[in-house]
Amino acid sequence: MTALLSTGQQTTPTDDGRRATNAAAVLRAVLDRGPVARSTVGQVTGLSAAAVSRQLAELADLGLVRDRPLRATRSVVGRPHVPVDVDTRRHVVAGIHIAVLHATLVLMDLRGRVLVEERVPHPAGRPAAEVLAGLAARMAAFLAEHAEGRRPLGVGVATGGWVDPGRRVVVRHAQLGWLDVPVGAVLEQALGLPVSVESHARALARAEQLIGQERGRARTSLVHLFVGNVVDAAIATCGAVHQGPGAAAGDVSHLPVGASTPCPCGRTGCFEATVAERTLARRAVADGRLAVPRFSDVLAALDAGERWAVDLFRERARSVGRAAALLLDVINPEILVLCEAATARHPELLADVHDEVARRSHVCTDPERAVVAGSFGTRALGVAAGSVVLHETYARPLDLPARI
Repeated sequence: MTALLSTGQQTTPTDDGRRATNAAAVLRAVLDRGPVARSTVGQVTGLSAAAVSRQLAELADLGLVRDRPLRATRSVVGRPHVPVDVDTRRHVVAGIHIAVLHATLVLMDLRGRVLVEERVPHPAGRPAAEVLAGLAARMAAFLAEHAEGRRPLGVGVATGGWVDPGRRVVVRHAQLGWLDVPVGAVLEQALGLPVSVESHARALARAEQLIGQERGRARTSLVHLFVGNVVDAAIATCGAVHQGPGAAAGDVSHLPVGASTPCPCGRTGCFEATVAERTLARRAVADGRLAVPRFSDVLAALDAGERWAVDLFRERARSVGRAAALLLDVINPEILVLCEAATARHPELLADVHDEVARRSHVCTDPERAVVAGSFGTRALGVAAGSVVLHETYARPLDLPARI
């Protein structure tokens, strides 16, 4: 956000505020279009040629952009055109996504490409301190093994539930049994790197805006709906992701979806209780399809085309569609992005979501355009974590020296 300086009756941006805002705009233009001519960056950002050159020089000094000379194919009269691009050689961003039964470690380059990722299991009910100590030790080794001389800009942590990024605290994660866990402080002390913490829905919403396939529409207005063992959402308008007081925005777990599944809150038909991964696994056991309630086995049956699994996921998709219709009617976003394991692997299941939205929404006239699968497929958890730092880098590139 541009810094403001009070001057009597009006406020104007400070020089530092303009410089920071311009640097972020230039870096985003290079990310979107690079390799790109400096003149195009000026057209996109509305900055003068001199301002673009100054910002690019500063960003190059920070190791964020670099010249990318094109190989000449014919003789050219005059000064050769030298485009600029994101520099992916000097830095990486690291991430840890903490799920109920495992964590995902990731390294990404500054274009948001996943370089390497790894899944680390942790037994259910393990104390938060033990989980974090194990993840810190493994992340330190992970960086030593895979950074290959590139400097980490920080570690992003993403998880479900109620997360306060300002305090870097997981306020409440019911499935993990975590209350007021200072994840950021604990990991930062152990790793010696800056650590940022965010909810996975908000992190993925920003990733969709930054590097997603529909980023143009996502930057206008967006609902990101995450469906896993935790079900939550993120809401963005005018490019900004809403957090609300205490960063508690996005809890959609108790939206009514008209099912009979009992919820721990005492009601029936709550969204999370109906569609959570653990619910589907328990249903498969109750129906005699599985001996042990493992969601991975339900997914494997879907991949094998087993009828019972297909029916189970189609029913889940219809429940998701009912919740999506409610969100579309209340928020009326340009786009609703769904992150859910089955539709990431089998996009045809989105048809059931679309059908339910068409039946129930009062404002959505084109469900297939309005409701789309997430851009990151089966790598969404790792991208959620890495994009916490990636977003900060593109939003405030001039803060980089303070981070490293």
